[in-house]
Amino acid sequence: MKSSGPAGRRHLPTSPFKPPRAAPPAKEFALHDQVTHDKHGLGRVVAIEPGTAVLVDFGTGEVRILAPYMQLFKL
Repeated sequence: MKSSGPAGRRHLPTSPFKPPRAAPPAKEFALHDQVTHDKHGLGRVVAIEPGTAVLVDFGTGEVRILAPYMQLFKL
């Protein structure tokens, strides 16, 4: 049996509860953007896989970071 989580449920107009929040906008990165990561520190974007991942060079090595990029921020 498949359980329907909050994403699979629809909001009824007569419901006394508030509708679920919309997903936050996806972060977009370009080649050579300088970024910071909570764990790895400062780095530079060296490759992009649209909508999937970015490859970031942090100096000590390259790390592939998957979407939705929760801990990655553009400077």
